[in-house]
Amino acid sequence: MSHDDAALRPEFLPGPPERPAGPAIRRGLARRCPSCGEGALFQGYLTLAPACPACGEDLSHARADDGPAYLSILVTAKVMGTLMLVVYETFLPSPWVLASVFSVGVVAMALFLLPRFKGLIVGVQWAKRMHGF
Repeated sequence: MSHDDAALRPEFLPGPPERPAGPAIRRGLARRCPSCGEGALFQGYLTLAPACPACGEDLSHARADDGPAYLSILVTAKVMGTLMLVVYETFLPSPWVLASVFSVGVVAMALFLLPRFKGLIVGVQWAKRMHGF
């Protein structure tokens, strides 16, 4: 196979251009359609809408899997763990107060971040034309 023949194989042909990732990520973090930024990305808490209600973009191809959970745990553990150390060293609360307050804070922060990180991952997938977008 010559060099020219290899250039004609499908894996070497140019694909569709990538879309701008920055706006798509910002829209995903806002839980909006990565294409238009108008329609809601989710039908419920984490259930993706099959299509954007505003522009009709097919969202059924998105596959976020465990990525949002990993990111939520990573960010929550870093922020709350550091904050817990600072609070303990500064105010010396009783262990029960510290555990109670930070347990609620950790759950609240993780639940707040989870749909936003899922939107971020869907925005990246849309911009990079992954999974059939």
